[in-house]
Amino acid sequence: MSDRLDELRRRHANAEAGGGEERRERQHAEGKLSARERIDLLLDEGTFVETDKLVRHRCNDFGMEDQVVDGDGFITGYGLIHGRTAYVFAQDFTVFGGSLSETNAKKIVKIMELALKTGAPVIGLNDSGGARIQEGVLSLAGYADIFLRNTLGSGVIPQISAIMGPCAGGAVYSPALTDFTFMVDGSSYMFITGPEVIKTVTHEDVTKEQLGGALTHNTVSGVAHFLAHDDTECLQMIRELLSYLPQNNRDECPHRASDDPGDREDVALDSVVPPASNLPYNIKDVIRRVVDDGKFLEVQALWARNIVIGFARMDGRSVGVVANQPEHLAGCLDIDSSTKAARFVRFCDAFNIPILTFEDVPGFLPGTAQEFGGIIRHGAKLLYAYAEATVPKITVITRKAYGGAYCVMGSKHLRCDVNLAWPSAEIAVMGAEGAVSIVYRRELGAAATPEEQDSVRRAKIAEFEERFANPFVAAEHGFIDDVIEPRQTRPYVIRALRMLATKVDTMPRKKHGNIPL
Repeated sequence: MSDRLDELRRRHANAEAGGGEERRERQHAEGKLSARERIDLLLDEGTFVETDKLVRHRCNDFGMEDQVVDGDGFITGYGLIHGRTAYVFAQDFTVFGGSLSETNAKKIVKIMELALKTGAPVIGLNDSGGARIQEGVLSLAGYADIFLRNTLGSGVIPQISAIMGPCAGGAVYSPALTDFTFMVDGSSYMFITGPEVIKTVTHEDVTKEQLGGALTHNTVSGVAHFLAHDDTECLQMIRELLSYLPQNNRDECPHRASDDPGDREDVALDSVVPPASNLPYNIKDVIRRVVDDGKFLEVQALWARNIVIGFARMDGRSVGVVANQPEHLAGCLDIDSSTKAARFVRFCDAFNIPILTFEDVPGFLPGTAQEFGGIIRHGAKLLYAYAEATVPKITVITRKAYGGAYCVMGSKHLRCDVNLAWPSAEIAVMGAEGAVSIVYRRELGAAATPEEQDSVRRAKIAEFEERFANPFVAAEHGFIDDVIEPRQTRPYVIRALRMLATKVDTMPRKKHGNIPL
């Protein structure tokens, strides 16, 4: 028995040592934590239970039979985050460069299947050189096995990826299938093909950082959702995100008590919208004044900034916030913002998170780049997402709601439950100036002088604004449930959320829809 105990302790020590002290120090020198240090920071202290710690690879080619490390370079297991179960796997770059093998892929698959059975989130801490070349197709099969579980788990359990080192080739598709991707500035990168291959094939010179660094994917491609400055901040951000999310698609959102009164009014909201409709303001000022304690966790803050998405709490419960941002592109919807918001709305709907929309949208962004890029198809994604969602949906129109964009942004016609408007709301087919140019073309053309034409134009614009560019016509038709004083937004929204707490909505029976991807 003592011999077996000694062997057990030796194997555990071998697994915990990973690639050895020297390689761990190399990680630290690069500003990166070790895989086990990352897990310890992610989970509640002392709660991690490791699984498959003694797994070994089975490759006997290229001298691999003499290179055996218990655990095979991946650490898998479960623990608690904020007292709730979470599953985690971490790639240990000190062991074979964190490469994926047949055996450690099976470790990940086992963890993912446990998460699906028990209804708990999965977090992957990625730091890998890719597929283990020595194993050939076996390692590729391992990736495909993981992709399948990512897909089966989508919309059932939250899936989160943290890119904390290299992630290239086929390895990028597992993070791409998960719900949220975190990247660490200066130490993580993702790309399908590296700079060397690109230079050979297309003759483009590009660095790893330019091609697939954290800043690139947070600002240019939209592949990543969060940007962290180091490993510690990344792991704390994951913990914060999970505080807003349910454990699974049948669970309720976690409740966090707040001293922020539900009936609190905010006089500052009465003057947040500028008197001139062409002047910008920051919609995030509105969001923070309405939600609990002014706390708002923004998602994809650096990409498609003409729309704002993120999580907050109202009355202690999580809500997903979608808001047009007048500070960027006047809040127009374009290809990127439509895609960004559509995926977020669908995530919220999948996990029973109510959707609160703040609308100030002058329309879809015009131009050949948008039309040739498929704005029709991409804009339809957002329309589809809102129409499909069955969770409580509340929309507040703060200013502009023009044309097709009015329909798309959580309108009553897409089964939105409660639609409110501020007195500053302008709900029309288009802005007054554009409408007057079309509707009153003959009157303008009949003017004898430019001065007379200008006088007619100004008079007709004033008439149009009085008759149409206001919330009252829509309210008269029941498309707006109420026109409220801006200061009353928080209590109105909270009362609506309480009323909708037992909402049940259904979709026609079908396998799944065909969203215009």
